[in-house]
Amino acid sequence: MSIQIFGAKKCFDTKKAERWFKERGVKYQLIDMKEKGMSRGEFDSVRQAVGGVENMINEGAKDKQTLTLMKYLSESDREEKLFENQQLIKTPIVRSGKKAVIGYFPDKWEDWE
Repeated sequence: MSIQIFGAKKCFDTKKAERWFKERGVKYQLIDMKEKGMSRGEFDSVRQAVGGVENMINEGAKDKQTLTLMKYLSESDREEKLFENQQLIKTPIVRSGKKAVIGYFPDKWEDWE
């Protein structure tokens, strides 16, 4: 099982996700969203797995101006804007192949094993 955790170093849920996988001896790859972000393919895969762009947006993000703008964009433009501004995506994103979960949900991760 190949696990990727997209998150931020200061995000408590990302740290909890890391600890959960460490405790079970599951190898994972941590990608810091502030340094690297997701590729287009990874972004599209996560978007499909979680049910669309709306489920990826962090309404509590600091960039309120971009969040407000996104409410008035069409679906395809909203997707592009979110890809360009990945700091607006909820973290952690835990991914295994085509499966992905946004947030801390160990019950769903156990089903992947």
